[in-house]
Amino acid sequence: MAQIVRQSKFRHVFCKPVKHESCMSDIRVTEITWDSLFCDVNPKFIAFINRGAGGPFMVIPVNKIGRIDKDYPFVDAHKAPCLEVAWSPFNDNVIASCSEDTTCKVWVIPDRGLSRNLSEPAVELTGHQKRVNTIAWHPVANNVLLTAGGENVMFMWNVGTGEALLEISGHPDQIWSINFNYDGSQFVTTCKDKKIRILDSHTGEVLHEGTGHEGVKPQRAIFVKDGLIMTTGFTKRSERLYALRAPEDLSTPIVEEELDTSNGVLFPFYDEDSGLVYLIGKGDCAIRYYEVNNEAPFVHYINTYTTNEPQRAIGFQSKRGMSSEENEINRIYKLTTKGVVDILQFFVPRKSDLFQHDLYPDTRSTIPALTAEEFMEGKNAAPNRQPVNAAAAAAAAKPKVQVAKKANILSTLAPTAAESAPTQSYAERPPSSQQPSPRPSASPRPRPVVDEDMGIVPMREAPPSRPASSRASRTEIPPKEEKGPDPMKPKQAVTLKSRAARDEPGGGGQTPGQKRAAAELERIKRDQSRTAEEDTLAPPPQAARASASPRGSVSSEVGARVFDIVISKLT
Repeated sequence: MAQIVRQSKFRHVFCKPVKHESCMSDIRVTEITWDSLFCDVNPKFIAFINRGAGGPFMVIPVNKIGRIDKDYPFVDAHKAPCLEVAWSPFNDNVIASCSEDTTCKVWVIPDRGLSRNLSEPAVELTGHQKRVNTIAWHPVANNVLLTAGGENVMFMWNVGTGEALLEISGHPDQIWSINFNYDGSQFVTTCKDKKIRILDSHTGEVLHEGTGHEGVKPQRAIFVKDGLIMTTGFTKRSERLYALRAPEDLSTPIVEEELDTSNGVLFPFYDEDSGLVYLIGKGDCAIRYYEVNNEAPFVHYINTYTTNEPQRAIGFQSKRGMSSEENEINRIYKLTTKGVVDILQFFVPRKSDLFQHDLYPDTRSTIPALTAEEFMEGKNAAPNRQPVNAAAAAAAAKPKVQVAKKANILSTLAPTAAESAPTQSYAERPPSSQQPSPRPSASPRPRPVVDEDMGIVPMREAPPSRPASSRASRTEIPPKEEKGPDPMKPKQAVTLKSRAARDEPGGGGQTPGQKRAAAELERIKRDQSRTAEEDTLAPPPQAARASASPRGSVSSEVGARVFDIVISKLT
């Protein structure tokens, strides 16, 4: 049976990295061995935990290009190495950091970035007895931060006042990761005891618990579509794998697949607007991405992007920082071991250059749905959403212009009648084979016809002139008055010369026809003279027979007619 191709808008997502000339370089990242991302990014700034005394981290404008100077200002955050940083989801200038010095601090970054070293935090949260392993901002309530310490205790903080709202204990071992669900009412944790737990955000009560992956290395868990849990971890043979689990039965995965054998921890990143999951391994050169939906097998492999340089730090950009005009769906900032920040852009191939509304549903807004006080009262609310491209959304929200239909004015106009030619009489009308063309062309003058026998050019009648009315109907310029040809004056005539004139020197030669006419005239004269002599000498009967001779009568008649014609022409 032929396999049916899966239909999806994101089946052909591809990665296109930005050229190194348009990226940052010479970033000195920290060298501590801790399973953290060491980086976080928002539409304005990107933060890197860098190398230095204490726990400093750098905050750089996200659009900065080129080499970062060694004396670039940084945040002198802690007295011990900084382990993790996280930007506030509601304010792009607020960032939190945690450290091995048992404190968690909140910093306010100027709009134009740092011009000098920053050492005074806005809020310092102290309550943990050991190092603070990880932190996470509440996705709906404002100024609510969750921290997990090395003493296996978690605190829910109101960073606006610096007080602890809730203390959550009960984990028997080190907490590896924490992640909130869509509306922040629950959060999931992974622990060194290989257990996955879902807890209530308001009370800290464990709602669901199950066994995770078998490996002893760190595992991580995030909430995905419809409240499902996606986890990454290891097997007993150090093989990396991922699994999709239901909250009701965390111990039995819905989907589980082994990937490869490596020591690097797999960090999952989830884009809730598109349903794409990116698996990025610490120290790997590959980034795998999948699509999670409700169709079996629920996790669909799309592609793997591979580079030559392993990643040391990773930042996942929010939808507010995407280039929606280019159909960019996700962006990952990857810091390599050489200190170069690779910007990896993931695109959905589309032929149209217009804004694609189906690719960009409304994303999370920077306006919180709850305050810290409302959250502690037990309230839950869906996050506020905003359009990814405000200009395109405003254009789509405008009411369509109502075009008032009017009567067709031009349809009432009668078509223009064809101009009728002036009437002509049958005498003036030329024959059908000689109809004048609209634009007469100048024809060459006809050559005269010369009779070879007589050397006479016959006269031809001049063509009748066209009526002035017909010319006026074809042009607006009044025709010039032209005098018609004189019918009494031939266009070309031949002047006959007498024999004496021709015989004179310089008189010119005769044509063959003239020569024959002259010879015939001489012959006629001789015949006439001879006939006259015979009439005087011969008796009457013979004269009667000679006159009755048909030859003599014919020749005399022809000669007389020719003689008359020649004489008339000569005179």
